[in-house]
Amino acid sequence: MSQILWYLQRLDWVDALDILIVAFIFFWVLYLVRGTRALPLLRGIVFLIIVITPLSGLIRLRAFGWLTQQALPALLVAVPVIFQQELRHALERLGRAGTVLSRTTGSRATLEHALAAVVQACTILAERRHGALVVLERETGLQELAESGILLDAEITSELLVTVFDPHTVLHDGGVIVRRGRILAAACVLPLSTAFLADRQLGLRHRAAIGVTEESDAVAIVVSEERGSISVAHNGRIIRNLDVKRLEIVLQAFFQPALERAWPQWVARFRRLFERGES
Repeated sequence: MSQILWYLQRLDWVDALDILIVAFIFFWVLYLVRGTRALPLLRGIVFLIIVITPLSGLIRLRAFGWLTQQALPALLVAVPVIFQQELRHALERLGRAGTVLSRTTGSRATLEHALAAVVQACTILAERRHGALVVLERETGLQELAESGILLDAEITSELLVTVFDPHTVLHDGGVIVRRGRILAAACVLPLSTAFLADRQLGLRHRAAIGVTEESDAVAIVVSEERGSISVAHNGRIIRNLDVKRLEIVLQAFFQPALERAWPQWVARFRRLFERGES
């Protein structure tokens, strides 16, 4: 106890800053891995470092201490390999945190119009039992997936979405990617999730919706042609059997931060002109 007090009395602002930085790093890592498969492994590593390693040195378990010392470097090599998907998501979050102009930034009217068009189109498609998959891009770019389909770059309307997913059109098979209130591409090939293979109620569209949200922060809306039900996928999870009201609430919840930081409409128009000039 006296040794701890001795250290505390000699702390200066540099030491305090050092402790705060380390504490922030630990908090950030725990925040990123919560709810993922990496959390149990991280707990095991922390337990190994804080408890087992000092204990083995204290009671002089030389063989066990040597084993734990050799295991730690191996774990540092194994973690990026085993949990590469989780680490990629963590790095994407870090990159998005430093982004000044996010992909979801635009005028509030544009975002609200896009969400309303998607809700109305999905309602009509569900009544007609026409399958559909609409992916709303947020901050993670989906340009590679868009290039796997047919580029449209058309203003989003419910009528256009209903037409695209009509079974008699060539664009109905695949997903539609929406970016900043415009349909970027249709008939896009999306990655399939392998996490729900045992669930027979999930078809290819549902697995594709989960798959694209596992690899990005996008929001995917699925209309089942068999049951006429509407589902929403985000962050590798899916919410099923939504009615119109619940669909609106869910989408508003996912895009509320984007709506709150949306630019005034005249600023959004200026940004679009600037972006077109760059391209």
